[in-house]
Amino acid sequence: MKLTDGTIDRQYDIELINTGEEGMRDFLFTLGCYPGEKITLISQVSSNYVINVKDARYSIDRDLASAIEIRDESSLTCCSCRSEAI
Repeated sequence: MKLTDGTIDRQYDIELINTGEEGMRDFLFTLGCYPGEKITLISQVSSNYVINVKDARYSIDRDLASAIEIRDESSLTCCSCRSEAI
């Protein structure tokens, strides 16, 4: 799912930076947005998204936000978690 589809005040794992523009990908990497990193959607006003990455807040536009593919960390499970629940 794209960050633009995320829920406010929820933490996600970045799964992929999905853009064909190298400059956009490089900019997101300088903010700390790369696969495996945690990201929180703080707020969304008009076409601006305020995100928290690595204890820093940034405001990004819709194009940048839609390039960030996320995974809801609550949907992640591992073998040890499943075995403990049994």
